[in-house]
Amino acid sequence: MTHAEFVAAYAAGRVKVAVDPAAASKYLSARLLLPLFMMPVLGAGVALALVGWIWTGLAVIALGFIAPRLIKRSAPHFVLTQALQDEKIYGEVTQAGILQITPV
Repeated sequence: MTHAEFVAAYAAGRVKVAVDPAAASKYLSARLLLPLFMMPVLGAGVALALVGWIWTGLAVIALGFIAPRLIKRSAPHFVLTQALQDEKIYGEVTQAGILQITPV
């Protein structure tokens, strides 16, 4: 199914779309480079705590832990939204088996 056909069928409700949450989470983590985001944020939080800004440092550390988890939790919705908007991402996620399309 081409991207244009998928978008039209989804809008008309002629297809059922299933997104694998675990695979979507891994895909999004790799695409957004979440581990590379988390490490410097955690380091900055530790540095702030060590220089005396304890509460600010702890808040930054909490942000470094919570933000990637929230992003991963919303991964299925993000993948579906992006697949509807971008033909390249649609091709990637369907070939990877993250997005399964079944006719209704």
